[in-house]
Amino acid sequence: MATNQPSSQARWKRLPIIKDVIRSAGLQRAMLIAGLIITIGFLITALFAPLIAPYTWAQTSAEFGSFGTQQPPSSTNIWGTTVSGFDVFSRVIWGTRTAVAVIVAAVAASMILGVLLGLVSGYIGGWLDRILVMIADAVYAFPSLLLAIVMSIALTGGRSSAIGGIAAAALSITVVFIPQYFRVVRAETVRLKAEPFVESALVVGASHWRVMIVHIFKNATRTLPLIFTLNAAEAVLTLAGLGFIGFGIEPTSAAEWGYDLNRSISDVTSGIWWTSIFPGSAIVLAVLGVTLVGESLNDLNDPRLRIRRKRKKTHGSRFDSDNGESVHEVKNV
Repeated sequence: MATNQPSSQARWKRLPIIKDVIRSAGLQRAMLIAGLIITIGFLITALFAPLIAPYTWAQTSAEFGSFGTQQPPSSTNIWGTTVSGFDVFSRVIWGTRTAVAVIVAAVAASMILGVLLGLVSGYIGGWLDRILVMIADAVYAFPSLLLAIVMSIALTGGRSSAIGGIAAAALSITVVFIPQYFRVVRAETVRLKAEPFVESALVVGASHWRVMIVHIFKNATRTLPLIFTLNAAEAVLTLAGLGFIGFGIEPTSAAEWGYDLNRSISDVTSGIWWTSIFPGSAIVLAVLGVTLVGESLNDLNDPRLRIRRKRKKTHGSRFDSDNGESVHEVKNV
């Protein structure tokens, strides 16, 4: 007997990520799945770093004695040791926690502030809107890495603890990323506040704050996940850049991939490859995974770029390429 209640199978197919995977096809699906696998892998690594890493990020010895410096991969140190005697595998694993912490702190803060300012600026307009747009354009002109260096020196004196280094990188990235969210949300708010449903809400007595939060916010923030994924990749590069040029986190405070790359420069000319290849690969994979997810979602939300799935016709049914659901055709006899 037919029912109007959606099945449990149809419900899970409407979940954000699963829905996007179903809608994708061909190369876009391969890119999205690959990006999700890499990104989820890094998140799991950051969450279970104490269980995965055999040693701490600053450990240079164990029960059997000192690790030694610049030792090649072995059963004791599967990815070898650095010039300072640290275990490379452990520092790469613990480094994922530092990268994830910067992404969460920086991108989340910039998203909250950018969305709030964009809603207020686009809805109120007038002189406030002009001032905020001018400030956003001025801040957007600053390179994130240059601003991160200035913030690092101002907050921590150039070398910092784990909290200080993460705070310096997160604060600089937040300031640079705010204009991106501000511009997107402001443009959508200006468009939506002239829509009939907003005017109807005001007519029935809704306050301006309720209109902004209930009616405009949801419709103006649909593209933010796309910006979030792309900004997360830039946050990883900014943190690694700070560590590489010597303004990152102290090695005894936390593991950081950029610092490890900086210390491995002299090793490359001596044929010691393991101290640079593994932290460098971690940076590349982290940025690649997040970028693949962001670019795939951007293509799927743009009808001009989305690859449509081929329609499947079986026994009078038609497969809807947009939402992944089967639509039955009723034939008149």
